[in-house]
Amino acid sequence: MQGQSAGPRGALVTGASYGIGAAIAIGLAQDGFDVAVTDLRTGDLEKTVAAIRAAGRRAAAIALDVRSQDSVEAGFAKTVAALGGVDVLVNNAGIPMTRPAVEISRADWDAALAVNLTGTFFMCQQLGRHLIGAGRPGSIVSLASTHGTVGFPNVVAYGVAKAGISHMTRVLAIEWAPHGIRVNAIAPGTTETESRAPMLTDPQRRETMLNRIPLHRFGTAEEMAAAARYLLSPAASYITGQILLLDGGLTAY
Repeated sequence: MQGQSAGPRGALVTGASYGIGAAIAIGLAQDGFDVAVTDLRTGDLEKTVAAIRAAGRRAAAIALDVRSQDSVEAGFAKTVAALGGVDVLVNNAGIPMTRPAVEISRADWDAALAVNLTGTFFMCQQLGRHLIGAGRPGSIVSLASTHGTVGFPNVVAYGVAKAGISHMTRVLAIEWAPHGIRVNAIAPGTTETESRAPMLTDPQRRETMLNRIPLHRFGTAEEMAAAARYLLSPAASYITGQILLLDGGLTAY
Protein backbone atom coordinates (compact mmCIF):
# COMPACT_ATOMS: atom_id res chain seq x y z
CA MET A 1 0.00 0.00 0.00
CA GLN A 2 1.05 3.60 -0.47
CA GLY A 3 3.21 4.82 2.41
CA GLN A 4 4.73 1.41 3.15
CA SER A 5 8.12 0.08 2.08
CA ALA A 6 8.57 -3.39 0.62
CA GLY A 7 10.80 -5.93 2.34
CA PRO A 8 12.32 -5.61 5.83
CA ARG A 9 11.24 -2.48 7.64
CA GLY A 10 13.08 -0.40 10.21
CA ALA A 11 11.54 1.63 13.03
CA LEU A 12 13.07 4.16 15.41
CA VAL A 13 11.39 4.89 18.76
CA THR A 14 12.78 7.58 21.06
CA GLY A 15 12.40 7.44 24.83
CA ALA A 16 11.69 3.70 24.77
CA SER A 17 13.05 2.44 28.08
CA TYR A 18 9.61 2.05 29.70
CA GLY A 19 5.96 3.05 29.47
CA ILE A 20 4.39 4.13 26.20
CA GLY A 21 7.66 4.20 24.27
CA ALA A 22 8.58 0.65 25.26
CA ALA A 23 5.07 -0.61 24.51
CA ILE A 24 5.16 0.95 21.03
CA ALA A 25 8.62 -0.44 20.27
CA ILE A 26 7.62 -3.95 21.31
CA GLY A 27 4.35 -3.70 19.39
CA LEU A 28 6.17 -2.63 16.23
CA ALA A 29 8.45 -5.66 16.55
CA GLN A 30 5.34 -7.82 16.73
CA ASP A 31 4.18 -6.06 13.54
CA GLY A 32 7.34 -7.11 11.72
CA PHE A 33 9.65 -4.15 12.19
CA ASP A 34 13.28 -4.27 13.18
CA VAL A 35 13.44 -1.63 15.91
CA ALA A 36 16.05 0.81 17.16
CA VAL A 37 15.22 2.28 20.57
CA THR A 38 16.80 5.31 22.18
CA ASP A 39 17.25 6.84 25.59
CA LEU A 40 19.89 8.86 27.37
CA ARG A 41 21.56 5.63 28.54
CA THR A 42 21.56 2.37 26.59
CA GLY A 43 21.56 0.38 29.83
CA ASP A 44 18.01 1.58 30.50
CA LEU A 45 16.87 -0.05 27.26
CA GLU A 46 17.79 -3.65 28.10
CA LYS A 47 14.25 -4.88 28.84
CA THR A 48 12.83 -3.30 25.71
CA VAL A 49 15.62 -4.72 23.54
CA ALA A 50 15.10 -8.18 25.02
CA ALA A 51 11.35 -8.04 24.29
CA ILE A 52 11.97 -6.94 20.69
CA ARG A 53 14.34 -9.85 20.15
CA ALA A 54 11.88 -12.22 21.81
CA ALA A 55 9.42 -11.16 19.09
CA GLY A 56 11.92 -12.38 16.51
CA ARG A 57 13.13 -9.01 15.27
CA ARG A 58 16.46 -7.22 15.28
CA ALA A 59 16.96 -4.59 17.97
CA ALA A 60 19.46 -1.78 18.43
CA ALA A 61 19.92 0.30 21.58
CA ILE A 62 21.06 3.85 20.77
CA ALA A 63 22.16 6.50 23.28
CA LEU A 64 20.47 9.70 22.12
CA ASP A 65 19.78 13.06 23.72
CA VAL A 66 17.13 14.94 21.72
CA ARG A 67 18.34 18.23 23.26
CA SER A 68 21.58 17.95 21.30
CA GLN A 69 21.64 18.37 17.52
CA ASP A 70 24.92 16.42 17.35
CA SER A 71 23.35 13.58 19.33
CA VAL A 72 20.24 13.56 17.12
CA GLU A 73 22.30 13.35 13.94
CA ALA A 74 24.73 10.76 15.31
CA GLY A 75 21.94 8.65 16.78
CA PHE A 76 20.01 8.63 13.53
CA ALA A 77 23.13 7.67 11.58
CA LYS A 78 23.77 4.78 13.99
CA THR A 79 20.19 3.63 13.54
CA VAL A 80 20.50 3.59 9.76
CA ALA A 81 23.77 1.67 10.03
CA ALA A 82 22.25 -0.87 12.42
CA LEU A 83 18.98 -1.47 10.57
CA GLY A 84 19.96 -0.63 6.99
CA GLY A 85 17.35 2.12 6.84
CA VAL A 86 14.47 3.66 8.74
CA ASP A 87 10.87 3.60 7.49
CA VAL A 88 8.99 4.87 10.52
CA LEU A 89 9.75 7.15 13.46
CA VAL A 90 7.98 7.43 16.80
CA ASN A 91 8.79 10.57 18.79
CA ASN A 92 8.08 9.57 22.38
CA ALA A 93 10.96 11.21 24.27
CA GLY A 94 9.69 13.96 26.55
CA ILE A 95 9.74 15.42 30.04
CA PRO A 96 6.91 16.66 32.29
CA MET A 97 6.78 20.20 33.58
CA THR A 98 4.22 20.90 36.29
CA ARG A 99 4.35 24.18 38.20
CA PRO A 100 2.47 27.50 38.38
CA ALA A 101 3.17 29.89 35.54
CA VAL A 102 4.54 32.54 37.91
CA GLU A 103 7.21 30.11 39.12
CA ILE A 104 8.55 28.97 35.75
CA SER A 105 12.13 30.08 35.11
CA ARG A 106 13.72 30.63 31.73
CA ALA A 107 15.66 27.41 32.25
CA ASP A 108 12.41 25.51 32.95
CA TRP A 109 10.78 26.92 29.82
CA ASP A 110 13.79 26.18 27.62
CA ALA A 111 14.04 22.62 28.95
CA ALA A 112 10.37 21.86 28.31
CA LEU A 113 10.54 23.07 24.73
CA ALA A 114 13.99 21.63 23.99
CA VAL A 115 12.98 18.07 24.82
CA ASN A 116 9.28 18.00 24.01
CA LEU A 117 9.14 20.16 20.88
CA THR A 118 12.52 21.08 19.42
CA GLY A 119 13.91 17.57 19.76
CA THR A 120 10.80 16.14 18.13
CA PHE A 121 11.15 18.47 15.15
CA PHE A 122 14.78 17.64 14.50
CA MET A 123 14.10 13.91 14.76
CA CYS A 124 11.36 14.39 12.14
CA GLN A 125 13.78 16.36 10.01
CA GLN A 126 16.30 13.51 10.09
CA LEU A 127 13.73 10.98 8.91
CA GLY A 128 12.39 13.39 6.28
CA ARG A 129 15.85 13.93 4.83
CA HIS A 130 16.57 10.19 4.92
CA LEU A 131 13.37 9.15 3.15
CA ILE A 132 13.24 11.99 0.62
CA GLY A 133 16.89 11.42 -0.27
CA ALA A 134 16.25 7.71 -0.81
CA GLY A 135 12.97 8.27 -2.64
CA ARG A 136 11.15 6.07 -0.12
CA PRO A 137 7.78 6.48 1.61
CA GLY A 138 7.47 6.33 5.38
CA SER A 139 5.51 7.39 8.41
CA ILE A 140 5.90 9.37 11.62
CA VAL A 141 3.89 9.28 14.84
CA SER A 142 4.70 11.85 17.52
CA LEU A 143 3.39 12.01 21.07
CA ALA A 144 1.21 15.06 21.57
CA SER A 145 -1.08 15.37 24.61
CA THR A 146 -4.48 16.45 25.82
CA HIS A 147 -2.51 19.23 27.56
CA GLY A 148 -1.82 20.64 24.10
CA THR A 149 -5.50 20.51 23.15
CA VAL A 150 -7.36 21.99 26.13
CA GLY A 151 -6.20 24.21 28.96
CA PHE A 152 -5.05 22.84 32.32
CA PRO A 153 -3.50 24.87 35.13
CA ASN A 154 0.18 24.55 36.05
CA VAL A 155 1.31 22.97 32.77
CA VAL A 156 1.77 25.98 30.50
CA ALA A 157 5.29 25.13 29.24
CA TYR A 158 4.46 21.47 28.69
CA GLY A 159 1.11 22.34 27.09
CA VAL A 160 2.65 24.85 24.70
CA ALA A 161 5.26 22.30 23.63
CA LYS A 162 2.64 19.62 23.01
CA ALA A 163 0.40 22.08 21.13
CA GLY A 164 3.44 22.82 18.99
CA ILE A 165 3.79 19.13 18.18
CA SER A 166 0.17 19.03 16.99
CA HIS A 167 0.67 22.00 14.67
CA MET A 168 4.03 20.72 13.45
CA THR A 169 2.36 17.40 12.62
CA ARG A 170 -0.15 19.12 10.34
CA VAL A 171 2.47 21.24 8.57
CA LEU A 172 4.87 18.35 7.96
CA ALA A 173 2.00 16.16 6.74
CA ILE A 174 1.21 18.72 4.03
CA GLU A 175 4.83 19.39 3.12
CA TRP A 176 5.87 15.74 2.87
CA ALA A 177 2.72 14.22 1.39
CA PRO A 178 4.15 14.45 -2.17
CA HIS A 179 6.98 12.19 -0.98
CA GLY A 180 4.63 9.55 0.45
CA ILE A 181 5.54 10.39 4.04
CA ARG A 182 2.59 10.35 6.42
CA VAL A 183 2.82 12.39 9.63
CA ASN A 184 0.39 11.90 12.53
CA ALA A 185 0.30 12.19 16.31
CA ILE A 186 -1.43 10.56 19.22
CA ALA A 187 -2.53 12.70 22.16
CA PRO A 188 -2.78 10.56 25.30
CA GLY A 189 -4.73 11.57 28.34
CA THR A 190 -3.58 10.36 31.73
CA THR A 191 -1.88 7.00 31.28
CA GLU A 192 -0.79 4.67 34.07
CA THR A 193 2.97 4.36 33.56
CA GLU A 194 5.99 4.41 35.84
CA SER A 195 6.49 8.16 35.38
CA ARG A 196 2.89 8.93 36.38
CA ALA A 197 2.77 6.59 39.39
CA PRO A 198 3.66 9.18 42.08
CA MET A 199 0.84 11.48 40.96
CA LEU A 200 -1.73 8.69 40.72
CA THR A 201 -1.15 7.06 44.11
CA ASP A 202 -2.84 9.81 46.14
CA PRO A 203 -6.45 8.52 46.49
CA GLN A 204 -8.13 11.94 46.60
CA ARG A 205 -6.22 13.30 43.64
CA ARG A 206 -6.77 10.10 41.72
CA GLU A 207 -10.54 10.23 42.23
CA THR A 208 -10.68 13.91 41.27
CA MET A 209 -8.91 13.13 38.01
CA LEU A 210 -11.06 10.07 37.31
CA ASN A 211 -14.25 12.09 37.79
CA ARG A 212 -13.27 14.27 34.81
CA ILE A 213 -13.02 11.24 32.50
CA PRO A 214 -16.31 9.83 31.14
CA LEU A 215 -14.91 6.27 30.99
CA HIS A 216 -13.78 6.75 34.62
CA ARG A 217 -10.41 5.10 34.22
CA PHE A 218 -6.93 5.97 33.03
CA GLY A 219 -5.38 4.67 29.85
CA THR A 220 -2.70 2.01 29.57
CA ALA A 221 0.58 2.09 27.69
CA GLU A 222 -0.66 -0.79 25.56
CA GLU A 223 -3.74 1.20 24.49
CA MET A 224 -1.56 4.12 23.43
CA ALA A 225 0.76 1.73 21.58
CA ALA A 226 -2.17 0.15 19.73
CA ALA A 227 -3.16 3.55 18.34
CA ALA A 228 0.40 4.35 17.24
CA ARG A 229 0.74 0.93 15.60
CA TYR A 230 -2.49 1.52 13.71
CA LEU A 231 -1.34 4.90 12.39
CA LEU A 232 1.93 3.34 11.23
CA SER A 233 0.22 0.40 9.54
CA PRO A 234 -1.09 -0.08 5.97
CA ALA A 235 -4.62 0.16 7.43
CA ALA A 236 -3.99 3.89 7.97
CA SER A 237 -2.48 4.56 4.54
CA TYR A 238 -5.00 7.38 3.84
CA ILE A 239 -4.49 9.12 7.19
CA THR A 240 -2.06 12.00 7.58
CA GLY A 241 -1.95 15.30 9.45
CA GLN A 242 -4.18 13.98 12.24
CA ILE A 243 -3.95 14.11 16.02
CA LEU A 244 -5.73 11.13 17.57
CA LEU A 245 -7.00 11.88 21.09
CA LEU A 246 -6.83 8.92 23.47
CA ASP A 247 -8.36 10.29 26.64
CA GLY A 248 -11.40 8.27 27.72
CA GLY A 249 -13.66 11.14 26.63
CA LEU A 250 -11.95 13.87 28.68
CA THR A 251 -11.91 16.42 25.86
CA ALA A 252 -15.47 15.57 24.73
CA TYR A 253 -16.92 17.98 27.32
